[in-house]
Amino acid sequence: MASWTHPMEKINNVTEFIFWGLSQNPEVEEVCFVLFSFFYAVILLGNLTIMLTVCTGNLLKSPMYFFLNFLSFVDICYSSVIVPKMIVDLLAKNKTISYVGCMLQLFGGHFFGCTEIFILTVMAYDRYVAICKPLHYMTIMDRKTCSKMLLGTWIGGFIHSIIQVALVAQLPFCGPNEIDHYFCDVHPVLKLACTDTYIVGVVVTANSGTISLGSFAILLFSYSVILVTLRKQSAEGRRKALSTCGSHIAVVIIFFGPCTFMYMRPDTTFSEDKMVAVFYTIITPMLNPLIYTLRNAEVKNAMKKLWGKKVFWTSGKWLEVLI
Repeated sequence: MASWTHPMEKINNVTEFIFWGLSQNPEVEEVCFVLFSFFYAVILLGNLTIMLTVCTGNLLKSPMYFFLNFLSFVDICYSSVIVPKMIVDLLAKNKTISYVGCMLQLFGGHFFGCTEIFILTVMAYDRYVAICKPLHYMTIMDRKTCSKMLLGTWIGGFIHSIIQVALVAQLPFCGPNEIDHYFCDVHPVLKLACTDTYIVGVVVTANSGTISLGSFAILLFSYSVILVTLRKQSAEGRRKALSTCGSHIAVVIIFFGPCTFMYMRPDTTFSEDKMVAVFYTIITPMLNPLIYTLRNAEVKNAMKKLWGKKVFWTSGKWLEVLI
């Protein structure tokens, strides 16, 4: 009896993918290696500093810093999924990644990227409650509620990424295996599938687009209401509120702009995609700590206290002295 095989059940002949990378010019790659190695070091140092400051500076009691702490953690995880491999590949002759490694990178990128979007949205809601309903702030944003919101961001990120990976993993890859990118992302990988990916592309775009557009709409609404409310406050109150919100708005613009360009469009790729991706995989995680530190007096004060400590060994025990 003749057996019938569904087109989507084709044997996957591809065991690894080859990245084209950011550039095919060795001299440019050497410059990029130094530059992005520095950027990654700043990402790790900056975000770890924020986390250390929030945890040791007794700021975790504040919902805003509770979420900022996890935003820094997600930034480290997100960039670490992509950047170290990219840095190594800049000096490698063969920029390869296994099929399983590619799927894991795709999952990790979308998991942490989507989680970051949700955390930024939750932080916008936190600022809305703080400014528009100050008398009820600690009641609405208590620790239990914040923990539930944080858990929701992780669950949302997981559901989004598992859908993306499931859609790509069930496709047959039997021909070309060269990806015109520096990491595994949905659109470049879909181009290599040896079957029609129109339906999958539509679902992938709808999945990413709904999250990006929905979150961005919530952010716009939150800050519109905040700006209207600030008109009724004193000059000093407006200054403090805008200082906090300004840093958040800057992060949102830097992160959501490139993400919108990449994921809220049909299943197509452009030559500019790689440079745009640099913004949300490297630049945003690097700038987040700088933006929040430079524009936030409370974080700066906590950092001064943290780094103003000297530890001495006296009489057989450690003593901390503030300078």
